[in-house]
Amino acid sequence: MTIEKYGAIDIGSNAIRLLISSIHEEEGQTTRFKKTSLIRLPIRLGTDVFKTNRVSEENITRMIDTMQAYRLLMKTHKVVRYKACATSAMREAENGKEVVALIKEKTGIHINIIDGKDEAAIIAMTDLHELINTDATYLYVDVGGGSTEFTLYHNGKTITSKSFKLGTVRLLEGLVQESIWNDVERWITQHTKNYTRVSLIGSGGNINNIFKNSGKSPGKPISFLYLSSYYKLLNSLTYEDRIWQLNLNQDRADVIVPATRIYLSAMKWSKAKNIFVPKIGLSDGIIKSLYNSKLKEQNSRKT
Repeated sequence: MTIEKYGAIDIGSNAIRLLISSIHEEEGQTTRFKKTSLIRLPIRLGTDVFKTNRVSEENITRMIDTMQAYRLLMKTHKVVRYKACATSAMREAENGKEVVALIKEKTGIHINIIDGKDEAAIIAMTDLHELINTDATYLYVDVGGGSTEFTLYHNGKTITSKSFKLGTVRLLEGLVQESIWNDVERWITQHTKNYTRVSLIGSGGNINNIFKNSGKSPGKPISFLYLSSYYKLLNSLTYEDRIWQLNLNQDRADVIVPATRIYLSAMKWSKAKNIFVPKIGLSDGIIKSLYNSKLKEQNSRKT
């Protein structure tokens, strides 16, 4: 058996995450991906970028500090491969490339600014075979701070995917026009109308939190009725009440409301009655892409 550790840094509009996974390889067996450590820091880049089109000096300093900390954590964990990907906020920031160059200079960490299609493609690499039935249809919804990625699966295969500028931080800041909601509705209804039964797969910290509070067993779905009731509860509470009564972190207590609205809307437009929450996302896709790159390198050496 061989065991290696890989690192994935997800620089989102709401938070910056570091996922460290152990890759277990045994001859004749399916490779196993085991999460070793997950760290999340709520830098909230989108608050600056979506208003001013720039990453602020304060957040540049915080990003440098974060990357230095993550570099040391990966060194301590003996990570052999890593990749850092930045999404919506960084790709829209006028000074995004400058920030990437500065972080490379200060920390040695290279950041890839990826577009919406790349983000959806990386997310699609996540291993869903244990959840997806080969004879069923699923709409995968990954809600972030700046964008939401939608991927349609049918019979175990990816049919289509799309990224929209519909994110929790954008919604909190009042920066999402009604036309965006209309575009998302049209896309979902158009691509799901020919399927008799669609289930949602939800990813992101907010739906993970809701699933945890539901008391459901892993692998069991949340119903549309439950999510609707939870959304009403969230809206009935103040920001402070959500922190105190629901035991939410302060950087979660605000974004969870618009996130729930996005999931509910996707369920309504796709006529889905249930949403599965496997706790996977961009970081997991990055880990899988790193492993696939390793396999390609090995195969190229053989030939």
